[in-house]
Amino acid sequence: MSQGKLIVIEGLDGSGKATQAKLLAQALTEAGQKVREITFPNYESDSSALVRMYLAGQFGEKPDDVNAYAASSFFAVDRYASYKTNWGSFYEAGGIVIADRYTTSNAVHQCSKLPPEEWDTFLDWLFDYEFRLLGLPAPDRVFYLRVDPAVSQQLMTGRYHGDESKKDIHEKDLAYLAHSRCAAEYCAQRYRWEAINCTHGGQMRSIEDIQSEIVQRLGAL
Repeated sequence: MSQGKLIVIEGLDGSGKATQAKLLAQALTEAGQKVREITFPNYESDSSALVRMYLAGQFGEKPDDVNAYAASSFFAVDRYASYKTNWGSFYEAGGIVIADRYTTSNAVHQCSKLPPEEWDTFLDWLFDYEFRLLGLPAPDRVFYLRVDPAVSQQLMTGRYHGDESKKDIHEKDLAYLAHSRCAAEYCAQRYRWEAINCTHGGQMRSIEDIQSEIVQRLGAL
């Protein structure tokens, strides 16, 4: 039985997942914990080849051109490879793993391709596929960074310095992002993710303020 802990930082594009995952890993390390930070997709690995092709639009220019189950498989295989070659033994030895995205991202982004009445069937399949059939660990905690969609769009445009061509097929499709927001809220409620409200009055809260809330909610491990 594993003694490790898996903490996932989840959220839509532009919500600050990478920053918050890095800060949480630093805080836990400074507190004397054995910590490793991981991120998905793992673009540095050959295992992300299908993910990269999908996001670049090589299977179609719209997210819906690849169905939810096929796209989920691309990301799941990348996670499996990462677990087997990178962080699995660390986790199984009792380490704390902080993940910037995880299976939870498949839940959010791929649900948005399906009508809501099909979400439960898809989610049951997804988590059974990754956690039981593939043998990946289920998260102990999921922190969902909730950001107003208009604010996240501004953040993404700023990330690419106004160059819209740099956005991947998810980031370019506003209707898809709106559906993803609905799916994220549904998943957060169904699976009792810890929702962190990152915007206030049409503005992002400070990075430090958000991090402080995450650490406080995490509590003792």
